Amino acid sequence: MNSLPKYKFLNEKKTKEMLEKFTGERTGWVQVGEKNWFFPHRYTEQGEGFYNFKARPDDTWVITYPRSGTTWTQELVWLLSNNLDFDTARKKLLAERFPFLEFSMFNHPEVTQEFIKLNEGDLEKQELCKKISLPGYKVLSELPSPRFIKSHFPLSLLPGILDVGCKIIYVARNPKDVAVSWYHLNRAIKTQGYQGNFEEFWNYFQDNLTPWSPYWEHLKEAWAQRDHPNLFFIFYEEMQQDFYKTADRVAEFLGKSYSDKEMYKLSEYLNIKNFRNNPMVNSSELRDCHIIDDESFVRNGQSGVWSNTFSLKLEAKADEWIKKNLQDTDLTFPYFNNNDISQIIKT
Repeated sequence: MNSLPKYKFLNEKKTKEMLEKFTGERTGWVQVGEKNWFFPHRYTEQGEGFYNFKARPDDTWVITYPRSGTTWTQELVWLLSNNLDFDTARKKLLAERFPFLEFSMFNHPEVTQEFIKLNEGDLEKQELCKKISLPGYKVLSELPSPRFIKSHFPLSLLPGILDVGCKIIYVARNPKDVAVSWYHLNRAIKTQGYQGNFEEFWNYFQDNLTPWSPYWEHLKEAWAQRDHPNLFFIFYEEMQQDFYKTADRVAEFLGKSYSDKEMYKLSEYLNIKNFRNNPMVNSSELRDCHIIDDESFVRNGQSGVWSNTFSLKLEAKADEWIKKNLQDTDLTFPYFNNNDISQIIKT
């Protein structure tokens, strides 16, 4: 068994401030390991189970920092892996076909009880509220192979999965679009319950005080493994700019091949206009149980729209942060030059 990295509790002053802003957490937060990975208090109870989760050679993973095109990639990967079985995809929730490993950490016991009370009189919905609070490492350990697993954990908190033989698709997305989408979800989903404005949220994000941060370390860990035979590193922007080319590359990584006609059918199914209205992928089950507000879990799927949210002052601050964090890496976002950060808004 791997020894869990040491963690420390967020300082008392910051905890008090953030408990007022993020009402879905009731106890506090921890910073894990040397890189200070940021998680809610339940990591202290469940972290070891996640850290020692046993991957299988025939597992397929999608790993991302949150709001990096995760859901779209999950459905793409599941369909490519399952011979474009649209019939099952239309009938069975993506959350069941492709479970989220660590979502249980974000279901504080008090909040779970509130969800159960909100759904009083509907046993099926109450059961869902209980189910999502079960540790993913227990749920997944009982599933038959082949398993499909979603996680936002960085690779260093999933030790050993690279060398088991499973397939890992890692998706990165430009940080401004990530932050805007992450802000909207933190406001909409009650397990987060964010009450502040976007500028305040950006400051938490930039200061590595939103879950699964630090963002840059997350990306750089995966980027360092981009040549590993079991990991496929992709940018969300690549999928948007040239879906067919990117989907063909993903299919090849998964050991699959499809005709042009089949890939066209897949592209139509995954078109954002259809995708965001698909109840099997847009967390409709969480909305029905009042866990997420009426805002769509799958938003507009576009890149560069962050400029509608940032003030000029905040944009300048963000550009400086991005420039600083790209200086020590050869990681290059598609469609812009690392020496011209302003191009990040044009993708």
